[in-house]
Amino acid sequence: MTEFYLIRHGQTQANAQGLKQGTINSEITNLNDAGEAQAQNLADNFDISFADRIICSPLNRTKQTAAILNADQKLPITYDKRLLEISYGQWDGQLNSKLRETHPDVYNEYWNDVLPDYVKYATEGETFQSVIDRVHDFMVDTIAKYPEEKIIIVTHGFTVKAFALDVLRPNNLMSLPEPRNTSVTKIIALNEKELYLEYYNQFFN
Repeated sequence: MTEFYLIRHGQTQANAQGLKQGTINSEITNLNDAGEAQAQNLADNFDISFADRIICSPLNRTKQTAAILNADQKLPITYDKRLLEISYGQWDGQLNSKLRETHPDVYNEYWNDVLPDYVKYATEGETFQSVIDRVHDFMVDTIAKYPEEKIIIVTHGFTVKAFALDVLRPNNLMSLPEPRNTSVTKIIALNEKELYLEYYNQFFN
């Protein structure tokens, strides 16, 4: 049995400003003071000593979050591009509020976030399904490589959601919110075909 503990990175300045971060990797997408405090709070309240390793998205905001979580435990850490955030293509770096104002037909009113067909405007953006497919490939490979391990995954909001969507396979891809900064989501894999979402978007305080 492989256990995945999926952690969304701490808050960034881009998060605070309401920007679509996507795969931008610059100063504005580094952890801000609030994000560093969130990561430290998680480190203080979620003991990762039980885990065998950390696998992390290669973007700075996830690396910074992982470094804070791993400061005491010194778990082995590797990086995998399949854990990157969804790329919104030419919408990366744009204000969410302005995008919604311009293209209300591709926004979900309840979650205030883009619908899967946003790519009809952001034509260079990544589809929801492509993110689900790459995290599925990541899980299959990781289950085969570490069949009896407990693994911390430090990644991004939509990417965590994609893991959950891959396990649950709902008809409506908007049925789940993106998890909050430094929340934890747990997936149990008995094998690559039998997976369970044990909890989602959970805080440890």
